[in-house]
Amino acid sequence: MAERSSIFDMIGPIMIGPSSSHTAGVVRIGLAARYIFGVQPDTANITFYNSFATTYEGHGSDRAIIAGLLGFATDDERIKNAFDYAQESNLIYHFKGVANAGIYHPNTIKLNLEKQGKTLEVIGVSRGGGLIAIREIDGFSCNLSGQYPTLIIEAADVKGSIAFIASIIANDGVNIGTMSVNRTAKNGIAKLFIEMDSEIRPIALEYMKHLSWIHEVKIIPIVT
Repeated sequence: MAERSSIFDMIGPIMIGPSSSHTAGVVRIGLAARYIFGVQPDTANITFYNSFATTYEGHGSDRAIIAGLLGFATDDERIKNAFDYAQESNLIYHFKGVANAGIYHPNTIKLNLEKQGKTLEVIGVSRGGGLIAIREIDGFSCNLSGQYPTLIIEAADVKGSIAFIASIIANDGVNIGTMSVNRTAKNGIAKLFIEMDSEIRPIALEYMKHLSWIHEVKIIPIVT
């Protein structure tokens, strides 16, 4: 599905900070990573690529990404003091800039998160106007906008599994906007990334979680 922008995207979001790309989009990447991780991390190693590598301090992208990891929305007044709140929350963070990384979009951020042995790697892009794209999760390619409720499912790559999951969602009265599947290898592990028009009911989520071939089910809310 092609990426489309509305007049509201061109005007830009309600936000704290000087730039929708360097502030609002970055907050949303951090918030999306927190949702995917499921909890606030203890440590965050954050790499800014290309144009972000030289501007992240001056434009406040460093505070913005920490604000997102703390669970702040783009219009939260606390963003400008995110480092102080991180200290209060015992969030340890490290920044790194890598210029001229040709394989990445100019406004790319990689987050490596950890909490009590649990880890997550997320690569996100700030597209402008506060729009984002989560491009990779733990090495699995995806293209999540954060604009819709999203299911992330890790499952055994068994025959008919994708159609079965789609039927569960359809029977719950929910439309699928986009679905992508990424596999480690044939008959290995598959990750499904499903953006939906509305949230699926808890009973349908619980049913999927109890299927023997499904390893993990996460529901990611709209990233504001």
